[in-house]
Amino acid sequence: MHKVLVLYPEPVDPDHFRDYYVSKHLPLVERWPGVLAWRYSFEVAAARGETPYFAVFESEFADAAAYAAASASPQGQELSADVANYATGGVVVIHYPVQNGS
Repeated sequence: MHKVLVLYPEPVDPDHFRDYYVSKHLPLVERWPGVLAWRYSFEVAAARGETPYFAVFESEFADAAAYAAASASPQGQELSADVANYATGGVVVIHYPVQNGS
């Protein structure tokens, strides 16, 4: 399994972020080819102190090749280009293969 984690710092307009994200961005996620599962939250907390993030998104793909193909697809390009429409605080995107623990 390959996971994608998107961390969103505080945007300029949190209400716009929430509304746009749910009504316009997430429908694009639903069309992303190869995604096995996805989830998000606006309730990000730090174990100690203030969290540097306003929202988080994670998705799962079968492997890195499936993620690369999804990102290169027209739907993936549209999804990536849409981020500028709501993430005025920036965005951190990381991806990695998942290792199972014992």
